[in-house]
Amino acid sequence: MSMETKRHIGNQIRRMRELRGMKQDAMAVAMGVSQQTVSHLENNEYVDDIKLKEVAKALGVNKEAIKNFSDEAIVNYFNNFHDNTSVNGFSGSHATNNFSMDAIDKLIGIIEENKILYNDNEELYKSLLQAEKDKVLHLEKLLGK
Repeated sequence: MSMETKRHIGNQIRRMRELRGMKQDAMAVAMGVSQQTVSHLENNEYVDDIKLKEVAKALGVNKEAIKNFSDEAIVNYFNNFHDNTSVNGFSGSHATNNFSMDAIDKLIGIIEENKILYNDNEELYKSLLQAEKDKVLHLEKLLGK
């Protein structure tokens, strides 16, 4: 007599994200949502299939992997995993995931820097435009218009 235990999907999402070395804000960027939305998802016992598909895409897995996730399965996987390839001291897909997360973190930083530069440039443009308007007014006064 087997009894299926109900899984808390939000906890499974959190564990998978953590195993990927991904922070909530990085996952939020990958999903196009806020960090608070990711936090809310991770606290929900149930997540609808459409949202679960988005989460799975951000994590680089399919939604069935999230639904069927268990810590025991991960332990078994790593106990049986023998990949001799390595990149910068990391082996297998773990190296790729670290690279992806580093790239996302750098991209977020660049976007933030660009926002600051954009705002600075916008202020400079407004100042230059006002200076040109002042010149035109001054020239019109000189010409007697």
